[in-house]
Amino acid sequence: MRRIWLIFSQAVTVAVAVLFVVGTFKPEWLQRGGALGSLGPRVVGTPDGSVPVSLAQGASPAQPLSAAARKAAPAVVSVTASKAPAATDDPRAQDPWFRFFFGQRGQFQPQEPQVGLGSGVIVSPEGYLLTNNHVIDGADDIRVRLSDGREALAKLVGTDPESDVAVLKIELDRLPAVTLGNIEQVQVGDAVLAIGNPFNVGQTVTSGIVSALGRSGLGLSTFENFIQTDAAINPGNSGGALIDVNGNLVGINTAIYSRTGGSLGIGFAIPIDLARQVMEGLVRDGQVTRGWIGVQPRDLDPEFAQSFKLPITEGVLITGVLQDGPASSAGMKPGDVVIRIGGKTVRNTSQLMNSVAALKPQSETVFGVQRGAQALDLKIVIAQRPKANPQQRPAD
Repeated sequence: MRRIWLIFSQAVTVAVAVLFVVGTFKPEWLQRGGALGSLGPRVVGTPDGSVPVSLAQGASPAQPLSAAARKAAPAVVSVTASKAPAATDDPRAQDPWFRFFFGQRGQFQPQEPQVGLGSGVIVSPEGYLLTNNHVIDGADDIRVRLSDGREALAKLVGTDPESDVAVLKIELDRLPAVTLGNIEQVQVGDAVLAIGNPFNVGQTVTSGIVSALGRSGLGLSTFENFIQTDAAINPGNSGGALIDVNGNLVGINTAIYSRTGGSLGIGFAIPIDLARQVMEGLVRDGQVTRGWIGVQPRDLDPEFAQSFKLPITEGVLITGVLQDGPASSAGMKPGDVVIRIGGKTVRNTSQLMNSVAALKPQSETVFGVQRGAQALDLKIVIAQRPKANPQQRPAD
């Protein structure tokens, strides 16, 4: 009996030692199958041992990309825009002895090409891309890299600084193209994905919601009607895609509000209806044709409405009218308040600018105007908006 007990105790000791060694050097062996695997949530490490992911019993791992991201991601590209350094006219700059003594200072210091990184979206199988004007502005060489690794030299079709939209074209076979969405169906609270190439780390997908619509007055461009989102947008995302849950393109990521340079949860995207309008004009005519009436507008504030005893509290105050312009010819005067354009209510300057810009030149449109206590309808023949001057913005 004593001998049996001795054998049993030795066997238990060996078993405990084996469990200790296995638990120390191969703990994952103890988590496979049987009762040990069903005690609670499992923690599965990534292949390189970083950032473990907890999986509840019976749950399946999340897919690396959602169906919407998989649908749209192939059409999102990286854009590299480079600008050659300014050449010096001084012949001494080419003298090796002169560069030896003076080449590290001032205008003779060798300059490297300026390189800008951003993103773009292929919107047609013919190779047309949408991106931001500020991504490629002033570039001498624009190159595009697709998610499948292919690269191409891009041709600049045209730019529109007033909306910060640019259109590129590449010549490659079997190009993926994103489906354009309907901005009218986008609502605050809708889930969206931002796809781009932040910090040149490679294609990245972030998620969030539509935080607001119709953001304006940010000073980013002349025509502002931004979609605001909390999907993370960082430097390099400019020109990338904002897509809905169906994988349709609803915006072109453009800017962020940040005090650090990184995402703080406030990003802005150009709505797809504006981007499409600009693209169609640039592809068809080589320029964007917008309506213009020749006025200086500002938002109507309650103090002004009260001082002049206006029966309205919303509208756009006209502070100046260009002589012999379309609005002047129709009888509009400084102090008038525009409250309707073609039957649609106008509440602020941004709405007025976007509504007028969308009108076709040479067409006639009725403007609802409040002049003191009198309500008027003015028929204005729309003119074509003059080309933007970098130093001075034309009247609207």
